Amino acid sequence: MMILGDLVRRWQEGWGVARDLPAGVHGPDSVSVRCDQNGRVVEVFSTRADEDPESVPRLAAQVLSATEVTWLTVTTNEPARAAAAIEASGLEIFDRPEWLMGIDLAAHPAPELAAGYKAETEVNGGVATVRIVDSATGELAASGNIGVNGTDAIADKIATEPAHRRRGLGSVVMSELAIAARELGATTGLLIASADGQRLYTTLGWTKHADVLISGVPATASS
Repeated sequence: MMILGDLVRRWQEGWGVARDLPAGVHGPDSVSVRCDQNGRVVEVFSTRADEDPESVPRLAAQVLSATEVTWLTVTTNEPARAAAAIEASGLEIFDRPEWLMGIDLAAHPAPELAAGYKAETEVNGGVATVRIVDSATGELAASGNIGVNGTDAIADKIATEPAHRRRGLGSVVMSELAIAARELGATTGLLIASADGQRLYTTLGWTKHADVLISGVPATASS
């Protein structure tokens, strides 16, 4: 039986590899990570929101009292209940729910790259980076990273440049990342998908494990 909190911890450890972050600090119902990026200094990841709903307001109080910009990320299969607890505690949910998703990397599809592009893969330690460039100009068209921690591989920062969208390049990035991750010993892929990315990953066979609610104090929401 899948334990959601274990998946969150596995995702966080691989995400830390992908972004070269310090190890998380584990508490009884959370993992706290010093990020120093994307408008937040610390991010607190709930690991027991469904098993212990009262842990959500406890963690929200911790975020509200923090002296540095801190986000609270809650992974849950009870998103309405978790959202109500987050907002009742005085935090603001930043955007539409994201998804925690996973896949058996051996089953990842391998679509063909569109004509006029080439894919480049670079591996540095436990991190693989894929770049797709215009064959004629060398212009970056799409890219992504994957961090491998044990048998888990966490995809991160998947992006296609606006001028090169609707050509299947994001699918090829994911395929090349899966290949690189398997070569590094990974068997399971995990990621947190934005609302924009959910359709792409679902098409490629990634399955949803839970909703992910990201929140912070209202003054930081625009960050």
